[in-house]
Amino acid sequence: MSDIKKSIGAIEWRDLTVEDAVGVSDFYADVVGWQKQAVSMGDYDDFNMNLESGDTIAGVCHSRGVNADLPPQWLMYVRVYNADESAQKVEVLGGAIIKGPTSMGGETYYVIRDPAGAVLAIYS
Repeated sequence: MSDIKKSIGAIEWRDLTVEDAVGVSDFYADVVGWQKQAVSMGDYDDFNMNLESGDTIAGVCHSRGVNADLPPQWLMYVRVYNADESAQKVEVLGGAIIKGPTSMGGETYYVIRDPAGAVLAIYS
């Protein structure tokens, strides 16, 4: 993500959390042509999915650790000015916080559900 300009409202990351990250990352490598790169999570690996150029485009993660409660769907991470303030607005406007606040890499994020039921991550 360090190569991406940090603009408010920009989709800066996307990942998929599933029980079988090994098999699903193989699926996307074969179907889409992404190159998989293991990322150690301690006692297991998650995967960065890279373009042919080597640029990382997405992640495929196990449903463990900080991802244990996430639904199995592609999750987009959108930059907001202040994740805590945006999370407060979520509930006022009829949405729900599924997870968070969570800190990772010096950023704070929340996984939210909008009033229609769609899921998105917001972070700052």
